[in-house]
Amino acid sequence: MFHNVVFAYPWVLYFLLLVPLIGIWYFFRGKKNRSTIIYSSFKLFPAQISSLRTKLIHLPIILRLIVLALLIIALARPQNFSSGTNINTEGIDIAMVLDISGSMLAEDFKPNRLEAAKQVVDEFIQGRVSDRIGLVIFSRDAFTQCPLTIDYSVLRNLLKDIRSGMLEDGTAIGNAIANGVNRLKDSDAKSKVIILLTDGVNNAGEVDPLSAAEIARTFGIRIYAIGVGTRGEAPYPVQTPFGIRYQMMPVEIDEALLKQIAERTGGQYFRATNNRALKEIYERIDKMEKSKIEVTSYRSAQELYFNWLAAAFIFLLVEAGLSRTFLRKLP
Repeated sequence: MFHNVVFAYPWVLYFLLLVPLIGIWYFFRGKKNRSTIIYSSFKLFPAQISSLRTKLIHLPIILRLIVLALLIIALARPQNFSSGTNINTEGIDIAMVLDISGSMLAEDFKPNRLEAAKQVVDEFIQGRVSDRIGLVIFSRDAFTQCPLTIDYSVLRNLLKDIRSGMLEDGTAIGNAIANGVNRLKDSDAKSKVIILLTDGVNNAGEVDPLSAAEIARTFGIRIYAIGVGTRGEAPYPVQTPFGIRYQMMPVEIDEALLKQIAERTGGQYFRATNNRALKEIYERIDKMEKSKIEVTSYRSAQELYFNWLAAAFIFLLVEAGLSRTFLRKLP
């Protein structure tokens, strides 16, 4: 019965020591309860003095001790984990590379491009289960905000902390890709992905974007590039002596470059012109990038304490029946 069984509260089993202690107490108490009249011979009594009732006189206490032992075992919550199974789970390594340059504060997205991107990325993270996800931010240079992890709560908190101005302004797409590759190159995952989001043109950094894309391809990393920004002009907040004022500025996204980066790595380029389009893009990537990996797992623990409670209840009924009816009717 105890094969492949574990207990949620094993310390409760120490109370089983009470069972033999109660048995010993009962035995010594019975020896003390002797008759006040002592006979030197049983010849004065009938030959049938040792009746069936006398032989079974200790049966109720034995049954009660069994009931107590079963209840203690039930309270320890026995569980069966013997049912192992192979299941398919979806898992890949993903580097989220996010542009935080000053132009990401444009308000053609609500409340602005950066906050809209953070919200969609957060929803994307919540939709994953077993993927390792890292976070890279960039403007004039690139910085790893969070290495690959499955601790999504930490990752989401670090995502919330991102703001424009954390790095010197600029757009270093090559450095950003190189940093993402550095996060993924030693990964043994079958599928490795960079999701690059930017709203500008490469104008900084030491690494050429296409060279960085070639390095990514060498390591088997796909790049999904997302250009964010409406077509035409977008309102940018500008600090003036009279407070924040908005100025319409042209949206410049190097789509040709981003398409080449995606194509060289076997990825895809997307253009997001509003919040809804951006969300749909991440949903499409989410559906495309799911590789099935077979892993060994165990189903939920099978609770066995109801079985022990049922057994205790049966023994309790037996004891009650013997005590109230059967033993009273015996000669």
